[in-house]
Amino acid sequence: MKKWRYIGIFLIVIAILAACSKKETPEDRLSAYIKLWNDAEFTKMYDEYVSEASKDAFGSSEYIDRTTKLYKDLTITDVKVVFTKSDEDKNYKPEDQPEFPVHITMETVAGPVEFEKKVIMTYSKSSEDENWFVEWDPSFILPDLTKADKVGISTISSKRGEIFDRNALPLAINGKGYEAGIVPEKFNEERDAEKLATILSVTPEFINKQLTQSWVKPDQFVPIKKVASTQEMIIEKMIEVPGVTYTQVEMREYPYGESLSHLTGYISRINADELEKVKAQGYGENDSIGKRGLEQLLEEQLRGQDGIRIYIEKTKQEAERITIAEKTAADGNSVTLTIDAELQQRTFNAMNGEVGTAAAVDPKTGEMLVLTSSPAFDPNEFMIGVGSSRYQELTDDPLQPLLNRFAATYAPGSAIKPITAAIGLEAGTIDPSKGYTIEGKRWKKDESWGNFGVTRVYTPPNPIDLKKALAYSDNIYFAKEALEMGKDTLTEGLKRFGFGADIPFSYPLRTSQISNDGTIGTEAQLVDTSYGQGQMLMNIAHLASSYAPILNDGKMFKMVLFKDEPKGEVWVEGLISADNAAILRADLREVVVNGSAKDANIPSVKLSGKTGTTELKSSQEKGGKENGFFVGYQTDETSYILAMMIESIEDKGGSSYVVKKVAQVMGN
Repeated sequence: MKKWRYIGIFLIVIAILAACSKKETPEDRLSAYIKLWNDAEFTKMYDEYVSEASKDAFGSSEYIDRTTKLYKDLTITDVKVVFTKSDEDKNYKPEDQPEFPVHITMETVAGPVEFEKKVIMTYSKSSEDENWFVEWDPSFILPDLTKADKVGISTISSKRGEIFDRNALPLAINGKGYEAGIVPEKFNEERDAEKLATILSVTPEFINKQLTQSWVKPDQFVPIKKVASTQEMIIEKMIEVPGVTYTQVEMREYPYGESLSHLTGYISRINADELEKVKAQGYGENDSIGKRGLEQLLEEQLRGQDGIRIYIEKTKQEAERITIAEKTAADGNSVTLTIDAELQQRTFNAMNGEVGTAAAVDPKTGEMLVLTSSPAFDPNEFMIGVGSSRYQELTDDPLQPLLNRFAATYAPGSAIKPITAAIGLEAGTIDPSKGYTIEGKRWKKDESWGNFGVTRVYTPPNPIDLKKALAYSDNIYFAKEALEMGKDTLTEGLKRFGFGADIPFSYPLRTSQISNDGTIGTEAQLVDTSYGQGQMLMNIAHLASSYAPILNDGKMFKMVLFKDEPKGEVWVEGLISADNAAILRADLREVVVNGSAKDANIPSVKLSGKTGTTELKSSQEKGGKENGFFVGYQTDETSYILAMMIESIEDKGGSSYVVKKVAQVMGN
């Protein structure tokens, strides 16, 4: 038995020794190499599996360093190298150089790359080890790559989506501008640098820096600053300087300039803080991004996605370029607004740089035709980048041209009276035929009001009914009627008209309010609220829309800004009956014919509407500033309601000053 036991042990040892002495096949070695390849173990691959001939030809810098760098630069991931071993047992001789096909796929910054590679295995001695080794060259990294070739990445530019008005007029487009620059040999820096710096709003030091770059040649154009196509004055001044010229370049354009600046906003070069927030979305330090208005609000929609191309430049073949992978560019989506650019510009021009805002809405559809804020800024100037001194100048301007007023709220004054009247008529507390006999310009209910009282500007003939009260904008009449309807009725009525609710609109607008806490606490606050003062604040677009029920027999539609949005969707209905709406329409025509808006009684078109004046008093002064309003519409064929507010009209004729401007817009 012992004899057979020793024989068994002997046989096992022989088998083990035979197994240990068995050499790996080239397929075994290639399989092990490919496993390391899939795991990007480049150093181990080089040290243990690459032939000495390949090491001599390329070295570790080409194999390890270049491969690692390309993987990083090209964002190569998900590498899958597939080699299928043969089922046949084949005996390989040391002098053989078997060739095996492998299939390589990977993901890159420019998309997938897929190719076949023939791998040659040679038998040799390396580091005292005789085995099969891979004959490597750079085409293992990318197809057709050689040591002398250069791998490059180029961007395929996308186009930003454009913004158009309802009539396809351009509001924000990919247009043309200018690149101002210098031909050094023709430019006297010592004499003219400061002059040019002033014209272009740069510094002489910046000009010197541009001119002393390593690539600059005496006869070569050196770019200094981009200039918008609207800045003709700058072009005219700068080309008077010897050696200064310009070239045309692609640039975002805002053809309607200031009149639409607060709505369109602008794009500009991304800054460091912005880049930090959005770099994960593919933005780079040379990209532009929406900074205000719709350019910012619709950034995701308007922004195009640049494409990218990975290529090999065959330096030994007359710089032939071979594309390895390419991700095509995707242009941004353009948008069409309901805005009427010509009406908007006419409205803005009528405001003539005065501080204020205006909005126009189609009462039958809710389409917004005008949204403007005055004064404004030139988005073309901001698009190319304003210097710190220029920006500070605009910031310090007491007229605040950077403030978007159509998104804000203001006390509407007497412009709210038709809404108060509609609430009272529907509640049955206002009898349009009932007249009050009111003497004097100041009235208070009784001594319980203390020093509080209600004043009026006009003294219409008694008795004063609803028609006269609207025509002459009589605060006392509305104070009396507010007491009749009570704070609950007025509050609920105003809420029905959208006060205190988010305005259903695609552009963020501040919510209109009845008061700071949404309630009416005292009789004084009740009467003040009835004629648009107290703590009442209203958005200008909401004010224009609130007149729509008077023209639509009680319906107020959701405001619409984009052409592809549903139109005519009811926001609130049943606000006023057809009969009561007819009463108010007749009364608002009377305001223009015989009342406070006579300046709108023009021959070219029949208008109706309501004026409003808000007193803005402070405890430090006896008087105060006044904001003037007028909400007007064409009486017979109403295509839009235009609401306009101008600040500080106390020395300009009051609300009549605004009436003239609205009539100027609507009479053209």
